[in-house]
Amino acid sequence: MSLQCGIVGLPNVGKSTLFNCLSNAKAQAANFAFCTIEPNVGVITVPDERLNKLAEICKPQRIVPTTVEIVDIAGLVKGASKGEGLGNKFLSNIRETDAIIHVLRCFDDENVTHVDGSVDPVRDKEIIDTELQIRDLETLDSRIAKVQKQAQTGGDKHAKLAYDVYVKIKAALEQGLSARTVSFDTKDEQQVARELFLLTDKPVMYVCNVDEKSAVTGNRYVDMVREVVKNENAEVLVLAAKTEAEIAELDDYEERQMFLSELGLQESGVSRLIKSAYALLKLKTFLTAGVDEVRAWTFRDGFKAPQCAGVIHSDFEKGFIRAEVIKFDDYIQYGSEAAVKEAGKLAVEGKEYIVQDGDIMHFRFNV
Repeated sequence: MSLQCGIVGLPNVGKSTLFNCLSNAKAQAANFAFCTIEPNVGVITVPDERLNKLAEICKPQRIVPTTVEIVDIAGLVKGASKGEGLGNKFLSNIRETDAIIHVLRCFDDENVTHVDGSVDPVRDKEIIDTELQIRDLETLDSRIAKVQKQAQTGGDKHAKLAYDVYVKIKAALEQGLSARTVSFDTKDEQQVARELFLLTDKPVMYVCNVDEKSAVTGNRYVDMVREVVKNENAEVLVLAAKTEAEIAELDDYEERQMFLSELGLQESGVSRLIKSAYALLKLKTFLTAGVDEVRAWTFRDGFKAPQCAGVIHSDFEKGFIRAEVIKFDDYIQYGSEAAVKEAGKLAVEGKEYIVQDGDIMHFRFNV
């Protein structure tokens, strides 16, 4: 399932350092603007403790986690919507992503230059928001021009619906708000809005890149960010990218855990970020378990059993008969598939079953 999160931000806020922590791909990280020109793509393993618990029971030959794609996109500067810096390339690359990880610099360091000369995460956020909003306004102006006459003089109900949706979103953008903040009353209106594929309609998570001593508690810059995004329905995640890079260099698991413990962290910021990115894309995981392998499979929230069967193989979906479902907690409690069946905890589900995160699935099919 090739859905991507794009890492965005101004130059020198820690995007490439963070990306390097996330993947084995070593994006160049240097102290000057536009170090990243072509987007770097990393396929990142999603941490899932459930796999290890199942493996303890099944003793499989291999464990296969699921993944998510993260894209490191070139830094944007003011005027990008008019082609300043690498603006056109940035806007093109971000359009291809499904969700946005917006990195904000929330640390002081005179040795790391800031493109605007001072540290102000709220200003930095607004610079990128404004550039994306300007590009979305251009999209809306073009769409409004196409449907306005039909909506106002003709009997085209769809044109009238589209026109009303476009005007409502445009009004929000002109107030400096993003499209994702606009709510609609009907599914038809929501569908029209989605079909615009606006840059500011993509789900977003703000990552506050802090210094090591602020990795647990945050700092005044983080407080500023939380205040300004409180009405956006967006997650704010705090991590120290430089420290995470040091943790990533440690090969030994125990050493990494000791490092985290000394910092007062139970889990690395990178691990939290990957899980949050997965959720931001509205992705969930179902599991398969056996002696050959224990495996995690990615599916979109809301998928029914046949669609999840198709994630494994298209033939499974075409010839779907039924799904045998075991809840993860039941599998752990009873210790085997046979014991689960004996306890009456194995459910047989049909085509309308909506798969839940953590379901252990076995599909029956015939082609």
